[in-house]
Amino acid sequence: QVQLEESGGGLVQAGGSLRLSCVASGRTSDAAAAGWLRQAAGKEREFVAGITWTGIDTAYADTAKGRFTISKDNAKKTVYLQMNSLKPEDTAEYYCAVRTFGTNEYNYWGQGTQVTVSS
Repeated sequence: QVQLEESGGGLVQAGGSLRLSCVASGRTSDAAAAGWLRQAAGKEREFVAGITWTGIDTAYADTAKGRFTISKDNAKKTVYLQMNSLKPEDTAEYYCAVRTFGTNEYNYWGQGTQVTVSS
């Protein structure tokens, strides 16, 4: 089992920045990758950014490229999502997730943190 706890969400004006954090605990030795996904009201959950558990490789959705940066502090077992130039359409519940070895999908999820961007 891997436990994930997100923090850092809040209300910000368009053009502002937020940094989300996700602290992992439990059997993190099973983790292969981590990611941030989001779900806006009335919409399906979508991938935002991902990172290998080693922190070496990253991937971004087109909507995040150039504005968001995913990173990982291996010592702290913490994954970050730095979000700059936020837009109202970035408003959503943001979830941290982990994929363990031997799986093809994220199989551990945090509770989510709300990000609201006002225009």
